[in-house]
Amino acid sequence: MEHTPLSLYELNALVRQSVRLSMPDAYWVQAELSDVRTNYSGHCYLEFVQKDPKSNALLAKARGIVWSNVFRELKPYFERETGQAFVAGLKVLVRVTVDFHELYGYSLTVIDIDPTYTLGDMAKRRREILQRLEEEGVLTLNKELELPELTQRIAVISSPTAAGYGDFCDQLERNAFGFVFYTKLFPAVMQGEQVEDSIIRALNRVYAELEHWDVVVIIRGGGATSDLSGFDTYELATNCAQFPLPIITGIGHERDDTVIDMVAHTRVKTPTAAAEFLINHLRETAGRLDEYVSFFYQEVPAWLERQKERLEHWVARIPARVQMRLQDEGFRQERLLKRMHLAWQTRLIKEDYRLQLDRRLGVVLYSRLQRETQHLLLIEQQVKSASPDLLLQKGYSITLKDGKAVTDPALLSPGDKIVTRVAKGEFKSEVL
Repeated sequence: MEHTPLSLYELNALVRQSVRLSMPDAYWVQAELSDVRTNYSGHCYLEFVQKDPKSNALLAKARGIVWSNVFRELKPYFERETGQAFVAGLKVLVRVTVDFHELYGYSLTVIDIDPTYTLGDMAKRRREILQRLEEEGVLTLNKELELPELTQRIAVISSPTAAGYGDFCDQLERNAFGFVFYTKLFPAVMQGEQVEDSIIRALNRVYAELEHWDVVVIIRGGGATSDLSGFDTYELATNCAQFPLPIITGIGHERDDTVIDMVAHTRVKTPTAAAEFLINHLRETAGRLDEYVSFFYQEVPAWLERQKERLEHWVARIPARVQMRLQDEGFRQERLLKRMHLAWQTRLIKEDYRLQLDRRLGVVLYSRLQRETQHLLLIEQQVKSASPDLLLQKGYSITLKDGKAVTDPALLSPGDKIVTRVAKGEFKSEVL
């Protein structure tokens, strides 16, 4: 059986007809924008994707288009409601019709968009960043810093061409109270993809001269509301949260706070409001100083008067107190003299008794000395009487053998050499 072949155009036409017949309605679709381009005619060409939430692998992809007549209304509406530019990377909920073109193939035509879905995704992302900062223990660090009483040295991070920067400076310079503020601009990009890196670099420059500043003000005013995504990043938030000076943000929007608004010390709506905040803070400080001055002028004289009265009261009491003290001292001196007199009498008695003992001891010692002297004389006589020299002078002799006295002749043997000592010398002999 022969089959009549179809041309590719005919086949695609059948597919187009089938799609239109089987899917005639419009459908709400959740997807992520991976590409957003606008041509010279005002048509917006998109690419929708769906990714696996765990692996981030691409699961589905489709071309999309927003015709210029729809895009002119849809884009401002979306950006006004979300405060977010209609750019790639957003998760959106769009109402589309399904189409198939013989030349361009399958595509989705966007006819409506629901900003609340994107707002929910943005809020979720903010919550995730804030939760991470809280887990790291840095979420409220900047809020816990104490704003200096005299906040006059202000480091400003802003675009030099931003209208909000000029408004901020004018507000400070022309304040009704004549306060003097010292400002320095640390330029940064305040819209677009470079916001995060640019502001972090500006913060680093402020940190390099930290001792010169009291506070940091980040202001933006004058930019598009749709360019706030750069202020909703983790890196910028953690830098602001841990910065050692209080940070005031005035980014110029009144919708939901950005992440850096939530971690900053103080958040105000506009650059002008930031200037008003600083002026009011200094005004409160000046008010407290005025109160202190008033206190000194009013309370100090009254305090001095009270102290004067107190002093006079004490001066009036001095004579009586001195008289009482003199009497007390007189009584104390009398008691002390009596105690000293009694103590000296007691000491004299003890010393007299000791002297009597000394005299008695002298007599006893003298008597003992006499007795010992007589005893020594007696011993001397006895020693002299027993002296060998005295015996020799009386005619006695001493016979020695080998230097020892011979007292028994039986101890001598023939041939022994002996020495006989007499009063006037000695002589030697031999035993026969």
